[in-house]
Amino acid sequence: MIALVQRVSTAKVEVEGRITGEIDRGLLVLLGVEQQDDGERMRKLADKVMKYRIFSDDEGKMNLNVRQAEGKLLVVSQFTLAADTGKGLRPSFSGAGKPDQAKALYEEFVAYCRSTGMEVETGEFAADMQVSLTNDGPVTFHLQV
Repeated sequence: MIALVQRVSTAKVEVEGRITGEIDRGLLVLLGVEQQDDGERMRKLADKVMKYRIFSDDEGKMNLNVRQAEGKLLVVSQFTLAADTGKGLRPSFSGAGKPDQAKALYEEFVAYCRSTGMEVETGEFAADMQVSLTNDGPVTFHLQV
């Protein structure tokens, strides 16, 4: 399971002109599911995302996680993160999770984060989404379990 995590000052997702999720300070999490992923990997990644210390403390050091920084999550499904780009000029998605598996793990990821008290907004699974953000830093990390 893969998360491309961006520290943002604002982010939103629109589907067909309507906003499905919007946050101020927090993390935009682009979430990719691979075929071998399961509930255990999902929980490990969710915990890592929520505990990853990428917000500045009073001394300007990256010592705070999203909860400590009083931020929120905006979670967006992103199957292209599971692409194999090693050969040729066209990505292969053979390792990406099947739609039913990916949707279930995406929804479980969101529910798990919410169950910890985290405020979570979302995109819409498998929709054509328009994602807007202001990357704070810029700070972007590729997390994988």
